[in-house]
Amino acid sequence: MAFFSGLCSIALLLLAIGYIFSVSALQLLSFDARISAAVMFLMIGFFHLLKPGKLIYMIEGWFPFPRFLILFTGVLEMLLGAGLLFPATQYYAGWGLMILLVGMFPANIRVAVQQLPAPGGLPAKPWYTWSRLAFQPLYILWIWWVIN
Repeated sequence: MAFFSGLCSIALLLLAIGYIFSVSALQLLSFDARISAAVMFLMIGFFHLLKPGKLIYMIEGWFPFPRFLILFTGVLEMLLGAGLLFPATQYYAGWGLMILLVGMFPANIRVAVQQLPAPGGLPAKPWYTWSRLAFQPLYILWIWWVIN
């Protein structure tokens, strides 16, 4: 939910800036959504690289080399997030992000089912960890919308 809040906040801020400069809201809406997704994936990817130990528990025991996988997905999130910024790569970056989100979904299921704390020090309450699962499809739809 924190990721979704960030997406919406950045998009609304960009929309407000566009409004101030008299740019059509419809013209900017998809652009703002794409930029906000790029910023959020760059930020979350950076977090993967900065503090991989805070995420390893989500996949530890499931996959070999969990630290490497956390770092690898962080790099992918940053590269693909940056790819959303360029017209020549945004379509492929969007598909890459959607595939990555699907691939990471089992880790979020594991957190909810095993009642593990949410990553990043977010609430460890079951209502929060289970509600995070509902947002993953929204992120995929968000990316789908901004690349089409």
